Amino acid sequence: LEFADVYTALGSEVTLIEAMDTIMPGFDPEIRRVAERLLIKPRSVDYRTGVFASEVTPGIPGEKPVTIKMIDANTKELVETLEVDQCLVATGRVPNTADCGLEALGIETNRGFVAVDEHMQVLTKEDGELVPHLYCIGDANGKMMLAHAASAQGISAVENIAGRPHKVNHLAVPAACFTHPEVAFVGMSEQQAMDSAKEGGFEVGKSVSHFRANSKALAENEGEGIAKIIFRKDTGELLGAHIIGLHAADLIQECANAIAAGSTVEELSMMTHTHPTLSEVLDGAFKGAMGLAAH
Repeated sequence: LEFADVYTALGSEVTLIEAMDTIMPGFDPEIRRVAERLLIKPRSVDYRTGVFASEVTPGIPGEKPVTIKMIDANTKELVETLEVDQCLVATGRVPNTADCGLEALGIETNRGFVAVDEHMQVLTKEDGELVPHLYCIGDANGKMMLAHAASAQGISAVENIAGRPHKVNHLAVPAACFTHPEVAFVGMSEQQAMDSAKEGGFEVGKSVSHFRANSKALAENEGEGIAKIIFRKDTGELLGAHIIGLHAADLIQECANAIAAGSTVEELSMMTHTHPTLSEVLDGAFKGAMGLAAH
């Protein structure tokens, strides 16, 4: 989606091919709907979902197009053939662990990923035994394939090696999609929170605030977007936050810090936010969680 944002801004027509049933499958459904309205429908972006690009035949610029054959993700039957100028393959990353000599240490990988415990120490396999003096961080362990998550894991590993026990709370590690406007999230989606509530016997609350009510966003002619927070009704614990709007990737850090610190929505609702700033969008969401109004 980030590349689609760039190439459409440069005048290209873009077709997205997604194996899952929806575009942006890793995002909260409510955010996904807003993203489709802001990032897809107004632009020269078409998409196909539930299909694989089974075969890509290179073309020759100015002479013949690139040919892409698509098959149904479930039936594997050919459903469509596209002819395009260029094809960008962005199917994700894989761990580069094949030639590390892990087998000699009795370590079994899962699709190349190395199993680790909460201290980043390597296990022989999932739920296996600890391998002494060996740690694995970043994409190779597959816990959260983001640069800043890898950095946090590296710091944690060094702390544990030095004898200062430390664990990375991956629910407090934010992620962002650098489109225009940006999309960012941290913690649980609403569905994940509901599943957790069913197991834990508590109720989930949510509060949504809008960029169109924020003076800084309006002054920059960027009034589209929402901030959505998810919390436990009994304790006020912040479970997740999802933002689409101007500088969402920066705004999400406040929520990430709140989850890491264990702050409650009651505490957050009484914190003063600078006016006029975009951070007041979150202030509105926090206050809304408590039945209060920012204005």
